Parts: sequence; structure tokens; C-alpha cells
Amino acid sequence: MKEPLVSIITPVYNSGRFLSETIESIQNQTYKNWQLLLVDDCSTDNSKEIIDGYANRDSRIRYIKLEKNSGAAVSRNVGLKNAEGRFIAFVDSDDLWKNTKLEKQVGYMLDKSVGFTFTSYRYMKENGKRTNKVAIAPGKIDYEGLLKNTIIGCSTVVVDKEVFGDFDMPLVRRGQDTATWLKLLKEVDYAYGLKEDLVDYRLVGNSISSNKIKAIKRTWNTYRNIEKLSLPKSMYVFCFYAFNAIKKRL
Repeated sequence: MKEPLVSIITPVYNSGRFLSETIESIQNQTYKNWQLLLVDDCSTDNSKEIIDGYANRDSRIRYIKLEKNSGAAVSRNVGLKNAEGRFIAFVDSDDLWKNTKLEKQVGYMLDKSVGFTFTSYRYMKENGKRTNKVAIAPGKIDYEGLLKNTIIGCSTVVVDKEVFGDFDMPLVRRGQDTATWLKLLKEVDYAYGLKEDLVDYRLVGNSISSNKIKAIKRTWNTYRNIEKLSLPKSMYVFCFYAFNAIKKRL
């Protein structure tokens, strides 16, 4: 039986420092039937040249250029429109996949007949050194659970379009991934987590406190402006979110 095609979507913006590592982690997959859609959000570095070098040698890799800088949500949506696969996966342009990720994840989805999965992931320093910190995926999570614990890492997700059909991401600059998972969880009971850390998540940036403030603002915006939760409900689930965010980092 032929492996179903997996379309992997990667937004790219000035990603030249890490892009080769990311692409090669896809090429090293034991699961071979995939296409990688690299959507360039008007990079000003050498991202295009790097992608062209790989695409010229591997027909599974495709370069797509946006006409104007539009953000990750638009980039991912353009990737979704061009995706040809039954399964949709996401990987950010600085993250890395273990070489068995697709084999294990797609195999699990086909075996268990589930449409939405994610995995644990390991934190990696900007220089590529892997840390001992792992965000451990729960066995499953529902809509209410995800409001309280944004545990689903974008680079870990695989979605089966035979279950969900075509979908897109809300057009917000930040937090569109979690908003998408919440939208999908209104259609199914659970997203299922694989305990094994199959993704290395790169921590990029100098200001940890600044990133935390951005995460708080992003999460609150998701509650109030995307999910349209009441103020009391938003405050209730935010308390759980804050607790789980601290626990995840310890």
C-alpha cells in the first residue's frame, strides 16, 4: 500500500540561518511520500537561494513567493491552498524533525483512525544545542483543555483532510496556530498526542521576558477576539493557561 501524501507547510521570512537544517530534517524522514511547500514572505536575506538549491535537486520541495510581506497566517494559508496531500503537517523554518516523525505520526493516525495529532517536543537553544526540557504531550486534549493549556506545538501537528476537509488559519499576526487548533477541535472530540519528543523547538531571541509578554497578549487576544469568550470565562481559563505555561518551562 502506497504511503498517503503529506503536504508540509513552512512559512519563511529571513530564515537563512536555520533553513538548511530544517529542510534536511524533512529530507531525512523515513517516510518518503511528502511535499514541502516553503512560502517566502518577502525575505531580504538568502532564503530564496537556499530553497532553490534544494528544490533543484529534490522535486518534492517547492518555493512559493508572496507578493508582499503578510505574516505567518497568510503564508500558511497560501501553503494550505497549494497543498496536494491527504495529510497536512507544519514545521517552522527554524525547527527540526526527528527522522521518524512522519512515519510514527501518520502510522498512528492510520492505525487509530484519528484526524488530528501532535507530539511532545524538546527545547533547543538558538545555537542548535538540545536541552533537557521537553514539553510532554498529553494522550489527548479537547477544546476546553486547549483553552487552558496551549500545549500543541505548531511544528508537531499533522491533520487529516479526509476528516476535516479544506481549512485555513485565522488572519491574525500572532497565535493563528492555536486559534486553528481550537477551530478544528470544534469538529472532533479530541486531538491525540504522541508522548515521544519528535520535534526540536528552537528558542530564538534575546528577551525571554519580552516573549512571555507577547505570549500573554496573544493568548488573551485568542480568548476575547477570536473565540469570543466572555470576560469571566477568559479570566478563568487564563489562570489555568498561566499555571500550565509555568509548569511547561520548569
